[in-house]
Amino acid sequence: MFKTAVFTDEVSQDLNRAVNLAKEFKLQGVEIRSVWEKPPQALTDANVETLKKTLDAAGLKVCAISSPFLKCDYGNEEQYRQHLDILRRCIRVAKKLETDIIRGFVFWNTGRAEEIWDDLVALYQEPKNIVEGEGITLGIENEASTHISTAKRLQRFLTDLNSPNIKVVWDPCNEVFAPDGEAPFPDGYNRLKADIAHVHVKDARRDETAKEGARCVPIGEGVVDWKGQFKALIDSDYDGWVALETHWRPVALSEDLLNRPGGSAFSESGEQASYICLGNIFRMLEEI
Repeated sequence: MFKTAVFTDEVSQDLNRAVNLAKEFKLQGVEIRSVWEKPPQALTDANVETLKKTLDAAGLKVCAISSPFLKCDYGNEEQYRQHLDILRRCIRVAKKLETDIIRGFVFWNTGRAEEIWDDLVALYQEPKNIVEGEGITLGIENEASTHISTAKRLQRFLTDLNSPNIKVVWDPCNEVFAPDGEAPFPDGYNRLKADIAHVHVKDARRDETAKEGARCVPIGEGVVDWKGQFKALIDSDYDGWVALETHWRPVALSEDLLNRPGGSAFSESGEQASYICLGNIFRMLEEI
């Protein structure tokens, strides 16, 4: 059976509030993307020590570090080097927090993925060498705002990279936001299931009035077949993590906050939304 977690910043920038919600739902862990208004690469050693002590006292593990690695501009060498430093810092944070999964991306989407494909693969050779040398899993997320926007592209990218340390952070909901995305479950899942290291949970409905063509909604109210997805994970003996990445709010978040999540503006009203979504998740699991 998989383990359950929630992104702390989908609840609050106050770690204690996130911990209390995780404990209320008897989750086993949390995911770190921003806490105390800081992304993981900006956490000081003292911050990390406080984080570890707080989570240990609550009996919670860190399931993954949701870094912003390579959410940057393709072709900008300065940004690329800065993001390699972000990866290195997040590896140090991950090791102190006793997790071996770091989430990453493949540059902001220019609409030219096919044209620059070989270069994208080449630019991932240095990250590949870093994570292989450190014994860390870099999980690439299918993300509509990046070049690896769909399960289909991610499947191809992993094949071309051919690394035991680069795997999948599977986000079924992100297929809904990709113009060329396919049915998240079972189609997208079946492409990637052999390489899934981690799973993110959110839901959305298509909405032609929305700039991205879809809007996040509470889990179970969108187009993702989450009950089917959870059952498939259980039936396949997946024993990794599924982490709630709520994204839905009673007042919808802006596109910029959805693409660059973090800070109090992103976390506002997240506690209420995450409480509702966790309730929906566990009702589904009881029905499987």
